[in-house]
Amino acid sequence: MSNETAGDAVPAAQRGSWTSFLKSIASFSGDLYSMTAPPFILSPTSLTEFPAYWCERPELFSAIAGAKDGEQRSLAVLKWFISTLKDQYTTRNEKMGSEKKPLNPVLGELFYGVWPDKNGRGTTTLLVEQVSHHPPITAYIIENKSKGLRLVGHNAQKTSFSSGSISVKQIGHAILTVTLPSGEKDEFLITLPRLRIDGLWYGSPYIELSDSTYIIGGGHVSTVEYKGKGYFSGKSHSFKAAVTAMPGQGRGNEYVIEGTWHEKSKYHKGSSGEFHNVEDAAEEVNVLGGESDGDMGPFETRKLWSAVAKGIREGDFDTASKEKSKIENDQRQMRKDEQAAGTKWALKHFEHQESDPVYERLGKYVKIVPATEDVYVFLDNWPSSLIST
Repeated sequence: MSNETAGDAVPAAQRGSWTSFLKSIASFSGDLYSMTAPPFILSPTSLTEFPAYWCERPELFSAIAGAKDGEQRSLAVLKWFISTLKDQYTTRNEKMGSEKKPLNPVLGELFYGVWPDKNGRGTTTLLVEQVSHHPPITAYIIENKSKGLRLVGHNAQKTSFSSGSISVKQIGHAILTVTLPSGEKDEFLITLPRLRIDGLWYGSPYIELSDSTYIIGGGHVSTVEYKGKGYFSGKSHSFKAAVTAMPGQGRGNEYVIEGTWHEKSKYHKGSSGEFHNVEDAAEEVNVLGGESDGDMGPFETRKLWSAVAKGIREGDFDTASKEKSKIENDQRQMRKDEQAAGTKWALKHFEHQESDPVYERLGKYVKIVPATEDVYVFLDNWPSSLIST
């Protein structure tokens, strides 16, 4: 029996607020997104920056374009996707000691960046916009034009508390479009894993993935099952992926890959040897300003949250709290002004549509639930600062 008590990993001065926070989420009814977390557990990073994790290994993204057929393309997409999971779900533990609650983006918040061309991989650009605040929804596009690759998606979360853990159901999906040398397009539907945030009792939260996700396209279906400690390998962050041909497509080969998504994996069927390895450092995005002169506008993430982020990093939580409240109060006033004027906030880079025909068409192969989902369509209006990169 462990001798650890609640809040052992929490700074002594913050243990009272952490205990109160645990009590409040245990009795809270509804989406935990709206709850205010104790200052020490806050991240200095806005959720608007998170889509950058999709491409912090740009060589693997670029390599998808070099696959010779649908089967090899499906394996390349799966390898890239599995390799994004470490960057998406464990890097904050490595850098900050535990998972932190990201800053809640404001409506219209923007984030732009680029991974420059190296060794012929091509330039990859990133654009993110917070397209809804209630509920919070983030839309993004990642594109490598020279390789014919474009990933467009949106993400939202519904959070709840159960059995000492926070459960996060990720809502949304991504569509990866690969433009082939012939001009034909191969499209892949990517669904998002469910998250479980453990370690709350001790004040040292970490993320585990659960359930299954799909990658559907290239004439194949990749089914990824996520398990924690005590299942496939007895290790945290374990997964098992199976790649099979759609009926009437592909060569009928089946591939099975097993391992830990934050480290490495290997083939167990269909081929042999190592499948993915993410033990090397990731490559963070180069952040750019979206104004015509290259500067950042007032709604760009790094400028908007600069004073809050500085306070959090320096442990000046009073200043961080005051600056955060100022931003939130300004947003409330903007919504009131819009309501009084009978106007609505206009999105800058995306257009909302009630259904996604690509999601519906590809989702039928796995009887996906829900059978239809909305989509945010990119308007192809990249800022000039990104076009020139």
